[in-house]
Amino acid sequence: MADSTIRIDQFLCFARFARSRSIAQALVGEGHIRLDGRAIRKPSAQVRVGSVLGLPVSGQVRVVRVEALPGRRGPAPEAQSCYTDLV
Repeated sequence: MADSTIRIDQFLCFARFARSRSIAQALVGEGHIRLDGRAIRKPSAQVRVGSVLGLPVSGQVRVVRVEALPGRRGPAPEAQSCYTDLV
């Protein structure tokens, strides 16, 4: 399953970067998210293990590498195990 993917709006919600999927869709639609160095405007953009995301969090830019694709919006420790902070 190395080639499996998940929508970026789902990932942001499941990994707890956004409180809801609709908020994640708005963040992506406004061009605030970068996927592998490119600004993304489509919530349907696909994220895979190894993807690098740049996103605004509390007025700062956070850069993370996807380590696993979450299957649900679980507790915070479970969500944090799906990515590694790079900056």
